[in-house]
Amino acid sequence: MPTNPSEERAEAPDLPHAAPASTAPGRGWLVPAIIGSALMMQTLNATVIANALPSMAEAFGVEPLRLNLAITVYMLSAAIFLPLSGWAADRFGARRVFMISIVLYAAGSAACGFATELWQLVLFRFAQGAAGATLMPVGRLVLLRTTPKSELVGALSVVTMPALLGPVLGPPIGGAIVTFADWRWIFFMNLPIALTGLVLAWRFVPEVREQAPPRVDLPGVVLTGAGLAALIFGFENLGREALSPLTTAGLLASGIALLALYVRHAGRTPHAVVNLSIFRLRTFQASVVGGGFMRIAMGANPFLLAMLLQVAFGLSAFAAGLMTFVSAVGALAMKTTAPPILRRFGFRTVLMTNAVIVGASFMAYALFRPSWPHWAIMVVLGVGGFFRSLQFSALNGLAYADIEQDQMSRATTTSSMVQQLVQSIGIGLSASLLHGLMVLKGSSELTTEVVSPAFVIIGAITLLSMLWFARLPADAGDEMNGRRGRRAA
Repeated sequence: MPTNPSEERAEAPDLPHAAPASTAPGRGWLVPAIIGSALMMQTLNATVIANALPSMAEAFGVEPLRLNLAITVYMLSAAIFLPLSGWAADRFGARRVFMISIVLYAAGSAACGFATELWQLVLFRFAQGAAGATLMPVGRLVLLRTTPKSELVGALSVVTMPALLGPVLGPPIGGAIVTFADWRWIFFMNLPIALTGLVLAWRFVPEVREQAPPRVDLPGVVLTGAGLAALIFGFENLGREALSPLTTAGLLASGIALLALYVRHAGRTPHAVVNLSIFRLRTFQASVVGGGFMRIAMGANPFLLAMLLQVAFGLSAFAAGLMTFVSAVGALAMKTTAPPILRRFGFRTVLMTNAVIVGASFMAYALFRPSWPHWAIMVVLGVGGFFRSLQFSALNGLAYADIEQDQMSRATTTSSMVQQLVQSIGIGLSASLLHGLMVLKGSSELTTEVVSPAFVIIGAITLLSMLWFARLPADAGDEMNGRRGRRAA
């Protein structure tokens, strides 16, 4: 594990705080909005495809369950290539890598739309996942290196506003495309978004890069990529019958073993692809490790709501998607108020208090019944989205409060890797919970009584994050939210 960060420092003349987005009047939102729109293309596509699987299976002449491979191979590809994102941004320039990722993602989307055989779709989804692996960490890196820390919470809030729309708009858009058009438009609709994002990124996004980036840590990339892929594939198959329990356990054990080997490798490598020493920082640890329990719930929530509203309540995919859209409205409303709230109360107080509210909101979903009026369910979902958005705005900002500029690329890579892993854990955990609750209640199908307790369990898991939040100092991240400057004045 590196012990002397100064040995890895590389000066970048156009970096750390010379932020065009900050100095140009009225443009502080522009670069974050451009990056967020590219991320929305990725998150939207990831959720839209789930609704189209039955139609795609019919077109390819295969069983619908086999089409789940199109989703799994995307996640595996993203896991494999994600560790390279930070190094590539340092080596070739973050804006260049970001634009190339947009082009390759759009090309992969178009190829998926023209696929006529299942093997073609799987191949093109693998290519799409490789391109998508760099969009989030590299886009975030551009912000971190061009935005003063005192403005970073607001910039990250703007970035996540479009990205939040993807998972919520996905179900109704996917249902509408499958119902009124051809499933291939699920992939073709990415093309105009990609073209617009490409032009705007070329015109407005500044280039940031290291002058003397270290050599790529290929053994580290292989160990982390393979380990992460094995864990994600294993968690994805928990509670399902696609793989035998022994195979799933083998995948999980292999993933843990590979990552353990990486920990040993990183301790001996000065320029390891993931710098584990940053976990010694309380702010990064609280955001990534403590916040991981929140993100487990974020991964489980869409799956559990779909099971409750569509299977247990009997609503159509389109109707259920329209109901859950209100959570995006709550999330977007919070994005405009998160910076002043954090400035007023500080990260520690907000994270501690809001963790209780977020956990309670997940547990409240267990009270939903088919007899409830739809507006009442939508109100509860909207309130939950509102406070979850505040929590993730705080977590995303806090992660980089104490990170030096020369560590930013690997910090973003590490954070993205953990986020992807814990969200897949959330999906696998929720599937396993439902299977166990069905066995416990002696039920052969998903009912309201089976699904509801899962929300209580997931809500309780989010409260574990408070163990990390409570250890934060009272002034943690004050440079990020402007409290330190206000006190000094």
